[in-house]
Amino acid sequence: MTHDTETCPIPEGDPLFRSYHDDEWGVPASADRAFFEKICLEGFQSGLSWRTILQRRDEFRRAFDEFDMHRIAMYDHAEIDRLMQDKGIIRNRRKILSVINNARRALELQEQSVSLSGFCWSFEPSPESRPARVTRAWLRQNPASGESAALAGALKLRGWTYVGPVTMYALMQALGIVNDHVDGCHCRLRIETLRQSFSRPAVSGSAHPRGDKR
Repeated sequence: MTHDTETCPIPEGDPLFRSYHDDEWGVPASADRAFFEKICLEGFQSGLSWRTILQRRDEFRRAFDEFDMHRIAMYDHAEIDRLMQDKGIIRNRRKILSVINNARRALELQEQSVSLSGFCWSFEPSPESRPARVTRAWLRQNPASGESAALAGALKLRGWTYVGPVTMYALMQALGIVNDHVDGCHCRLRIETLRQSFSRPAVSGSAHPRGDKR
């Protein structure tokens, strides 16, 4: 890892990780498929590193029909067997079953006219709850937040799996719900500008995740 405390921690000599950091990480997203994919990949990361998952991301997309939740929700035993034989992905049955389960839970949200992205964005932290400065030390000390714990709890109540507070905070970081590029990172100002102009997806329907509907 680089030792410059004023930049985000990026593995040295890894252009794929560098590209992910520079071009994707923290960019605000609103597509349900992006949120579903991230939840699935973070589930597979459990016990591993994001670098390992990132190196196989294209294989995961191929194996899981580009994370089309409608298709995945229809997977049967034959599809599970196919995935368990696929050397391009992490062949963990519990995690594969979790992806299928979560696809079905995502469709249940849609049936209530609730988008997955809007559901997740409704847990965006208030500006007052964010640190004055984001540093490497702060990131190490804060692998989760109250908001990510609340999001995890709301999803678990709806039957989702592999959605713990740390996993949900990683989702918030990756998809722009928070800007955790450190203060010295060359991406931080660009991401903050994108966040300021970004139109948050609204939560509608009958299954609002928060009681306050803020």
